[in-house]
Amino acid sequence: MTMEIERDQRRFKQIVRGRIRENLRKYITHGEMIGRRGKDAVSIPVPKLDVPRFRFGKNGSGGVGQGDGEEGDVVGKPGEGPEGSGKAGSEPGSGHLMEVDVSLEELAAMLGDELELPRIEPKGTANVIAEKSKYNSIRQTGPESLRHFKRTYLNALRRQISTGKYEPDNPKVVPIKRDVQYRSWNDIPKPQVNAVAIYLMDVSGSMTDEQKEIVRTEAFWIDTWLASQYKGLETRYIIHDAMAKEVDEHTFYHTRESGGTRISSAYKVCDELIEKEFPVADWNIYCFQFSDGDNWGDDNSQAFDLLGEKL
Repeated sequence: MTMEIERDQRRFKQIVRGRIRENLRKYITHGEMIGRRGKDAVSIPVPKLDVPRFRFGKNGSGGVGQGDGEEGDVVGKPGEGPEGSGKAGSEPGSGHLMEVDVSLEELAAMLGDELELPRIEPKGTANVIAEKSKYNSIRQTGPESLRHFKRTYLNALRRQISTGKYEPDNPKVVPIKRDVQYRSWNDIPKPQVNAVAIYLMDVSGSMTDEQKEIVRTEAFWIDTWLASQYKGLETRYIIHDAMAKEVDEHTFYHTRESGGTRISSAYKVCDELIEKEFPVADWNIYCFQFSDGDNWGDDNSQAFDLLGEKL
């Protein structure tokens, strides 16, 4: 019985994932999922699934009745009769949606399959192995500072009970040398892969709220994909009008200025940030710029120079 339930659950999950894949392109263009995002998962609305079952049909002919007329006479036509005055019903309608939690890792895999995205090949210290110490074992010898009190006590208690030396009226447990155990560590090799996503956005008066919502949606999917490729992804945010500065995520999406636009100011801040915190030789750097395309005419040449030489 348990195996049948587990099989049904797996089948249900496959159907739900299939529905999500069918509608993935629609989800990509909608920002409503961002509000349903948790730490490691996101809630996705999918059409309600009906469990297959037998249904009794309506009897369309036959039956017994009384009154005038012979067999085969038409006694009424569909639609005839006085109109009724009804009230609001209480039964549920159709077309309901249910929300399904999907891990961001699984969502990224669907995104990669649907858009045929290539696997990213990390650079920098991706092949450097760092030794990380973790206390995950027990030894018979070691310093007193690493003595495992619980294991030592249990060893002494078991020994005294098995030898008949344990006295319930005087429950005194005294460990001897062979009872004592110590916490120990193992060196775990761990590849170091560093990646950062830097978002640059024009927040001048020409950028509308609708355009900013598009930025938010696109940034969500970029983060989801890159996070599936790297263990530990950093994100940084830069806003600009005629001047640029680094800000936090909330400020990035909720700032609007009334000044002009100098894209080169954002490129300068981005270049300074990379040189200071993210050496090109060690980091996989992804820069994404969002703008309505407008820029101060005299700034174009400087922006192109910075983009070509620095970024």
